[in-house]
Amino acid sequence: MHFSELQLDERLMRAVKTMGFEETTPIQERAIPIALEGRDVLGTAQTGTGKTAAFVLPILQRLLEQPRKRSRIRVLIVTPTRELAEQVNEAVRSLGQYTPIKSAAVYGGVGFDEQRRALRKGTDIIVACPGRLLDHIGRGQADLGGVEVLILDEADRMLDMGFMPDVRRIIEQIPRKRQTMLFSATFPAELTRLAADILTKPERVEVGMVAPASTVDHWLYPVQQQEKTALLLRLLETQEHESVLIFTRTKHRADRVTRQVRDKGYKAAVLHSDRSQGQRQRALDGFRDGRYQLLIATDIAARGLDVQGISHVINYDIPGSADDYIHRIGRTGRAERTGDALTLVTSDDRATIKAIERCLGEPLPVREVDDFAEGVRIRAPRKLPQRTSPETRRKAAEMKERAGNAKSDEVGARRLPRRKPTEAEAPKPSRARRTARKGKPDTATSAPPANRRIQRSRAPKGRQAQARAS
Repeated sequence: MHFSELQLDERLMRAVKTMGFEETTPIQERAIPIALEGRDVLGTAQTGTGKTAAFVLPILQRLLEQPRKRSRIRVLIVTPTRELAEQVNEAVRSLGQYTPIKSAAVYGGVGFDEQRRALRKGTDIIVACPGRLLDHIGRGQADLGGVEVLILDEADRMLDMGFMPDVRRIIEQIPRKRQTMLFSATFPAELTRLAADILTKPERVEVGMVAPASTVDHWLYPVQQQEKTALLLRLLETQEHESVLIFTRTKHRADRVTRQVRDKGYKAAVLHSDRSQGQRQRALDGFRDGRYQLLIATDIAARGLDVQGISHVINYDIPGSADDYIHRIGRTGRAERTGDALTLVTSDDRATIKAIERCLGEPLPVREVDDFAEGVRIRAPRKLPQRTSPETRRKAAEMKERAGNAKSDEVGARRLPRRKPTEAEAPKPSRARRTARKGKPDTATSAPPANRRIQRSRAPKGRQAQARAS
């Protein structure tokens, strides 16, 4: 579908053309007409499919069609991270650049003053992280009583980060009569309950969530844990790359890998939650404009990071789940471009590899570099079917005969039923107990009941002493 078919305001169409957009993506084609009608949307879309524009364009159109004289916050967009909040705010400004609509981002790590002024002036669109927005609400600096549209972006990520109680408290401050759009990559039980609570007869829009973009090539590189950095440097030397996003499992490891690649002459930046907002923004800006060749990050960059031209995503550490893998490699191969996803794996990563392959529906190809893969088994040995041909059984019988065990294999592979022993062959009792008195029947062969324990009788110590004394 062409954007001109959506019948958007001419000022929005001008911005769309300025940004070079012509054809809608599948999520935009399905979600925008529903949102323009004012209906609630429950969206599931693959990362990098243009989801942000799918909800930004309808809300801009709504604000232009229904202007308000009183300055109030009319649209609230809630995101899990600062980077995503800034990115969505930038999209709002770009698509609304020829309109009088104003927007502002509200998140932690920066001062309150500028955000307080934006909230008090009644900026049309606020893009916020839950924690900082609640701080402003608690100080009486944010009035959400005029919100007409609520959008929850990357809702499953907010659930993972523990923001869902904050999100519910924010929703309590918003009028019930509103349009709500919720976008998420996955829908665990708690998120499904939230959607049922806050959405009214939503239209479900689901696009391309079975597998990551088909424009991405996947490769596994077996390696010992202690040799990962050496293999990473070898890949950077041999791969033709423009910009590379490297994911590590921990913040400490991200810092260490950054130092190691810088020592080899690469221009690299690091991104994780311990960095200040200014440091994080400078790292992203430098990576976008090409000042940094490499960006080493934790999973804080796995969702919502939109950087054009990432040629390679390298998983220094394999992610914890198949969903995280899809979100990580979704940073490359975006908007019909091609990309490569390289994952360094050890023998301990077998279970995760299997889960990722189930999600993709096919095995991941393996590349071995020199001797890095020596001693690393990333897949369990394949179980071979038992060979039961006559020739195989004959050879097995010959080997047993030479070993003196041929008698047990006289009838081949068949098992004979167990034959009951005759009375003569029946085993005799091990020992007959003597009776204390003559004339009493011998009860040695009669076993006591199975559930009865025979106690050994002992005379009291005092009586034994008296008997010895007498």
